[in-house]
Amino acid sequence: MTHLPSSPVTEIGEMHPTRWGDPAAATALPDSARGLVELAFGELASTPAHEPVAVPAPQIETALLDELRARVGAEHVLSDDATRRLRTRGKSTFDLLRARAGDLADAPDAVVRPGGHDDVEAVLAWATEHRVAVVPFGGGTSVTGGLAARRDGYAGVVSLDLVRMKRLLAVDPVSMTATLEPGLRGPEAEALLAEHGLTVGHFPQSFVHATIGGFAATRSSGQSSAGYGRFDALVVGLTAATPRGRLDLGTAPANAAGPDLRQLLLGSEGAFGVITSVTVRVRHVPETRVYDGWRWPSFAEGAAAMRALAQGGLLPTVVRLSDETETAINLARPDEIGGASAGGCLMITGYEGTPAAVASRRAAVTELFEGLGGASLGEEPGRAWVEGRFAAPYLRDSLLDVGVLVETLETATFWSNLDHLYTGVRTALESSLAAGSPAAPIVLCHISHVYETGCSLYFTVAAKEGEDPLAQWAAAKSAASDAMLAAGATITHHHAVGTDHKPWYAREIGDVGVGILRAVKAELDPAGVLNPGVLVP
Repeated sequence: MTHLPSSPVTEIGEMHPTRWGDPAAATALPDSARGLVELAFGELASTPAHEPVAVPAPQIETALLDELRARVGAEHVLSDDATRRLRTRGKSTFDLLRARAGDLADAPDAVVRPGGHDDVEAVLAWATEHRVAVVPFGGGTSVTGGLAARRDGYAGVVSLDLVRMKRLLAVDPVSMTATLEPGLRGPEAEALLAEHGLTVGHFPQSFVHATIGGFAATRSSGQSSAGYGRFDALVVGLTAATPRGRLDLGTAPANAAGPDLRQLLLGSEGAFGVITSVTVRVRHVPETRVYDGWRWPSFAEGAAAMRALAQGGLLPTVVRLSDETETAINLARPDEIGGASAGGCLMITGYEGTPAAVASRRAAVTELFEGLGGASLGEEPGRAWVEGRFAAPYLRDSLLDVGVLVETLETATFWSNLDHLYTGVRTALESSLAAGSPAAPIVLCHISHVYETGCSLYFTVAAKEGEDPLAQWAAAKSAASDAMLAAGATITHHHAVGTDHKPWYAREIGDVGVGILRAVKAELDPAGVLNPGVLVP
C-alpha cells in the first residue's frame, strides 16, 4: 500500500444558496423547452427568487464560539452571513421553495471547518459538552431535508463543513483499494485517482458537487451502478468520529465477525457519527467507453429486457430505460425512434473497459435484445444522454422561475411487483397534483438501477404552481409515499431518509426497527447532538 501526502486539488465553485449548482452554469429556460411547457401548462408566470436571502442572527453565545475557535483554530470557525447562507439546507424542492421565498430560518449559527479526524472529535466533544447541534456538511446536494437539523432544546446549531478534508490518503494497487477523505467532491476524487490510472466509477447526477462522505452517508447509487455497484457496495472500510469515540471498521474484504458494523454508518446521514475516511474498491480507468440507444415497443417490454440482462449475467456498465412519457418529452428525437408517431421507450446502454471486453459484452447484449424485439438506434442517443446528464438539475430552477413545480422521487421493488408499483405511484401523483393545479401534471419515469431480483423506479414530476406550492408538493409527495408503502416497496432507493421520508421510513421498518435505530443513536450519541431530527424516527 502507498500512503500519500496531501495533494493540491482544484476547487469546485460553491452552489448557489437558492438554486442548484454553480451560478455560472445556470441558463434561462431554452425556447424549445418553453414552447413545450406552454403547450402543457398554458401561459407562464414569472416567479423570481428573493436575492439575496437574509439569514437570522447567530444564536450561539460568543464565549462558546471562542472556545471552539481555541480547539480548531479561529480561522476555521466562521459566523458571517455569506458563509452561513451557503451552508443552509440542501436542494430538495421544499428547501428551494423556502429559500426562494426568502426563508433561510434553518441557517447554522456558525460554520466550522475541521482539518482532519482529530479536529472532528474536538468539535463533537465541544458540542456534547455545551449541547450544540452539529450538522455534517459535504456538498449540500441532499434532496430529502437531510441538512435541516432540529434546533429546539439546543444552545445552537453549527455546520460541520468538511471542505478541508479532501485528501487521497492511500492507494493499494495490489488489493485495488483507495482511502479517501470525506470532503472530496466527485470530480476531485476522480482526478486524484486518475493520476494512478484508477477510478471509483461512481457518477450520480449530483456528481459534480456531492462528496465522498455524502456518497457513503446516504448509500448513494451512481448511473454506472450496473457495472460498478452502489457506493455502499464499494466501501470496504471506514473511519468515523462519534461522541463516544473513534470507530475503525473493515479489516478484511469479508468476515463473519458478527453483524457488519460498517452498515451502521453507511446510510446514517451523520446521525450516528461523522465519516472521516472511506476505503473503497477501485478499478482501472477504462480504455474505452461506448453508449448505445435502443427502442422498445413498451415500458413493460423494455423492463423485461433489463431483467433478462440482470438474471443472465449480461449487465453492461450503464442501463437506463425511460417510459413512454419520458421518452417523448425528454430524451427521444423523432429521427431516433423511427418518426414522431413511432412511440415506444428509449433505453441507453453503456459499456466500459478494454476494447475486447467492451466488444464482447456489447455483442452479447445486442444478440439478446434483437431476439427480444428491441430496435437498435446506434450511438447518437447514448452520446446525447452522456452530454446532458449533469445539466438536468439546472432545468428545475429555470422552470421554477416561470411558475412550474418540478421534483423527483424514487423507490425500488422486486420484478414481480414492478407494474403494480409503477401504476400506483403514477396514479397517486397525477391525482394529487391535478387537484391542486390549474393544469394537468406531467409524470415521467425511468429505471436506471437494476438487480437480479428487482430494480428502482425514478419519477420526475412537473406541475403548474398553485397558490401554495409548498402545500401542493407536500400533498403530492405524501400521496406518492403512501402508494409506495401500499405497494410493498421501499420509501427510497438512493435519496436517503433525511426529514422528508421519516414518517414512511418508520412504517417501513416497524416498531422494532425504530427501536434499534434509537438504541444505536443513544449509544453512539447520548447527548443527541449529531444532526438531530434527521433519519431516526
